[in-house]
Amino acid sequence: MPHYRIAETASLLGVSDDTVRRWVDGGQLPAERDSAGRLVVDGAALAEFTRDQARTAPDPSAVGRSARNRWVGLVTEIVSDKVMSQVEIQCGPHRVVSLMSTEAVRELGLVPGSLAVAVVKSTNVVVETPGEG
Repeated sequence: MPHYRIAETASLLGVSDDTVRRWVDGGQLPAERDSAGRLVVDGAALAEFTRDQARTAPDPSAVGRSARNRWVGLVTEIVSDKVMSQVEIQCGPHRVVSLMSTEAVRELGLVPGSLAVAVVKSTNVVVETPGEG
């Protein structure tokens, strides 16, 4: 099972080392000492903590869908030509980019600052792991 040092944990969660130490000291995030005496967080415990801490904005649409990958965010940029547009949505710390017709952008009334929901329904999702360096 992978273990992550405090600085690595902080980087993965987008917080400071001190915040991670406070979570560990407060018992919110379990940690242990590795063979070198360094404080580390077990990967499975970190994954569970991350899932439990995740806060998503409420979905403003009242539509039921089978797609489970849904992120609420704000449109940050639109680049359009006559036929196609690239729409960027900032969903929390994640940038989602969609290519759609310029007609769809107009019909949806998308402009920078618009509230939008990015929905991904795909059987082709690529999962990568870091290479050994």
